Amino acid sequence: MPDTPDLDKKTPGTAFLSVPGGERANAETRLSRLSGYLTPIDAFYVRNHSPTPTIDAASWRLRLEGDGLERAVTLSLGDLQTLPRTTRIRAIECAGNARTFFERDYGRLAGNAQWQRGAIGVAEWTGVRLADVLAVAGLRSDAVDVLPEGLDADRFSRPLPVDKALADDTLIALSMNGEPLPADHGFPARLVVGGWLGAASVKWLGRIEVARRRLYTHWNTRDYTLAGPDYPAQAPADGIPVTVMPVMSFIELDWPARLPAGPTRLHGRAFSGEGRVVQVAVSIDDGPWQDATLGDINQPAAWVCWSLPWQPEPGHHNIRVRATDEKGQTQPDSVPWNDHGVLYNAVLAHPVEVV
Repeated sequence: MPDTPDLDKKTPGTAFLSVPGGERANAETRLSRLSGYLTPIDAFYVRNHSPTPTIDAASWRLRLEGDGLERAVTLSLGDLQTLPRTTRIRAIECAGNARTFFERDYGRLAGNAQWQRGAIGVAEWTGVRLADVLAVAGLRSDAVDVLPEGLDADRFSRPLPVDKALADDTLIALSMNGEPLPADHGFPARLVVGGWLGAASVKWLGRIEVARRRLYTHWNTRDYTLAGPDYPAQAPADGIPVTVMPVMSFIELDWPARLPAGPTRLHGRAFSGEGRVVQVAVSIDDGPWQDATLGDINQPAAWVCWSLPWQPEPGHHNIRVRATDEKGQTQPDSVPWNDHGVLYNAVLAHPVEVV
């Protein structure tokens, strides 16, 4: 039987994770505690739709089936480990990251978990390419969609078009930052889909269906969609299914923040779906935009660290950060309302008190 994750055991000891109101199966990263490029496992946000299942690795099996394959195949963990290993550094971000700001902007709650900005992490994922796994079962040339399904109580599943499933950085991950996957992050095997919403990176894989037609589940028709007056429905979905994540940035400070007076250096992260961020600009108290210094590591579909020197005066300040990616996409000043509260990437005025 699945066990309920006890996130309270994590949060007091590390101070890395905080639980957004209403959902115990979720915990977001305390951005002010980040250091280094990768997100430590105990600081990596958790988003589960149902309790974390307990899975025995020895008896675990992955079933491959569907009319988009030449044959049905069942693979053990040992079978996966015989395939070529691949390592990628990639971000996983919940589509609802920063959802709480919809209430601030529109006066009503959108969606479910009321994340601030910490529903994102970057890790080094090691496993096997999904393309190599599908090849074992013989992928048909007319295959259209690939549907991974989890072993959680809800059997979470969300389809991918075959081209994305075959991408070089779409992995079945077996380890995270050099360690076996923790239970909360999908042990013993999870999908990692570079640049797409976190819901595409299905945890606790147990089955993959490949079909010669479009596939639909609750999680690409009634959730994780852009639905609302500004978004036309794409039947059978109630809106536009979310795929690639937009450009976004944040400051590595608590919200609101308190800093001592005197020279300091602001630090943060910026990221953009499948691409790479090329510019981060900072405006303090509605002053001119200043270009921040970008870090040496700037992985596509991950993030780049940035910094800017600041000599603040005592008092209350607002700091805005705006990122631009290699395709010229820049964070907007506002985001239209959507019912599920996804893809909030507007420039935020971060409140800071200098004492």
